[in-house]
Amino acid sequence: MPSDTRILIVDDHEDTLYALESALAPLGYLLGRATSGDEALKQVLRGQVGLLLLDVRMPGVSGLEVVRYMRRVEQTQHIPVILLTGFGADHELTTTAFALGVADLVLKPVDPWTLRTKVRYLYDAHRRHLALEREVHRLRALAAEHTGTAAHLRPGLPHPDARVPTQRPMGAHAGELEKDRT
Repeated sequence: MPSDTRILIVDDHEDTLYALESALAPLGYLLGRATSGDEALKQVLRGQVGLLLLDVRMPGVSGLEVVRYMRRVEQTQHIPVILLTGFGADHELTTTAFALGVADLVLKPVDPWTLRTKVRYLYDAHRRHLALEREVHRLRALAAEHTGTAAHLRPGLPHPDARVPTQRPMGAHAGELEKDRT
């Protein structure tokens, strides 16, 4: 994750935003804020968000609607989300939230130590996941480059059963096969 990736805190109450920022400040991560679901979506779609702390009930676009939208967009579907609610544990909310892939559902008022622990774990895990994805991408490109240049130099491997035709090397074209058969 780029070094300017931040944790986005979304709540329609300024005092809650301030409390959450104060609780997370000791972690040393960059923090962003939004006061509505619309504003949160705009920031998430612009990129550079590595974790979302999101109030469930807000005027306009709710936290659940934000998550529903994020899960449909490839660039945002893997961003971890912690939902925050001040209305107590609700079975329907919990079921819906976890069905949407929310990482956790936290009740307000939030215990700062617990929140920091969860945020640190999820943010760092997401960062490691993205680093592994980049490495896999890089290795696949190297493998494709390697097999693309070397495949046409290797002869087809014979199968132990003589009735099975020789396998075509990766990247070989039909014309090259005809030359091999003659």
